[in-house]
Amino acid sequence: IEIKSDASLAEAVQILAQNKILSAPVVNVDAPKDASWIDRYLGIVEFAGIAVWILQQSEPPSPTNHSPTGAESAVASANGMPSSAELRTLGSEDASITAGDFFEALTSTEFYKKTKVRDISGSFRWAPFLALQQSNSFLTMLLLLSKYKMKSIPIVDLGAGNINNIITQSAVIHMLAECTGLQWFESWGTKKLSEIGLPTISRNQLITVHEDEPVLQAFRLMRKKRVGGIPVVTGDGKKAIGNISLRDVQFLLTAPEIYHDYRLITAKNFLLAVKNYLEKHDTRSPMLSGMITCKTNETIKELIQMLDSLKIQRVYVVDDDGNLEGTITLRDIISRLVYEPPGYFGDFFDGVLPLPENCRV
Repeated sequence: IEIKSDASLAEAVQILAQNKILSAPVVNVDAPKDASWIDRYLGIVEFAGIAVWILQQSEPPSPTNHSPTGAESAVASANGMPSSAELRTLGSEDASITAGDFFEALTSTEFYKKTKVRDISGSFRWAPFLALQQSNSFLTMLLLLSKYKMKSIPIVDLGAGNINNIITQSAVIHMLAECTGLQWFESWGTKKLSEIGLPTISRNQLITVHEDEPVLQAFRLMRKKRVGGIPVVTGDGKKAIGNISLRDVQFLLTAPEIYHDYRLITAKNFLLAVKNYLEKHDTRSPMLSGMITCKTNETIKELIQMLDSLKIQRVYVVDDDGNLEGTITLRDIISRLVYEPPGYFGDFFDGVLPLPENCRV
């Protein structure tokens, strides 16, 4: 699945949602037919990146950047729509506005319907745009997906100038689960989570949102703290009742029935509304698995098998009383497999695509 650079943001959201994928390569429609892959593709667009851009539009300008850039104004003017500064009137500094009001207003604007994917490419985490060839080593792939924080890696065919595959963190976890029975995996897999330094994010480092806070606050926290997901906790903050990820913004963009029944959609209401929606439209969704937890005395093999079978991105660690102790992501697990030798990458990162002119990341 590919998305054309002249597709609108609304069209990109629909393509991702309808195909039940989190990201897709963006094809530069202005590139010549004989272009190399690095000229043919702008990068990878993902739900998390779209969520970040949307939240940027609702935030008040900083004191050092209180007016839209020339690029922003030019894009808005060319498409006959308001600038992002004007769009911020849809938002609220304190997040007391209902998420429904904000997203319903946003998705009805010409700004959302006419903004092209290429116009906001700099707001997504696309640059540098790294890709691998089939001849690259397995270690290189694992390091990029862990230490270098890439969620997915395109595999390119230099001859054809195309992306012919995309390797994700989830794919690596699935591969590890398939290694059950192999001596090296059984030896490593029997280690307890605490023995290999997991979780890396402890309770006092966790970013959380309380169940009675507006769900918009959850998305803004993720944007501000640069995390992909946060737990929804009870009033005392000790126990989690669910998880909200940046990609969950898709439900507020594509399923307005999610919020129409609520005057103020809290984090708890959002979890319930999404559950009810998925029970009607997608009974195999991982989000119907409920709150998934583990304990530090479980083995890494057990954790890998659970993450793979449930198709989830993170799990929360709890103590015997169910109190939060930390979180473990797919990246955390992959990072426990690899070590980067000194000078390993050399000039690997040289010559990648420069940042787009309108980049804000």
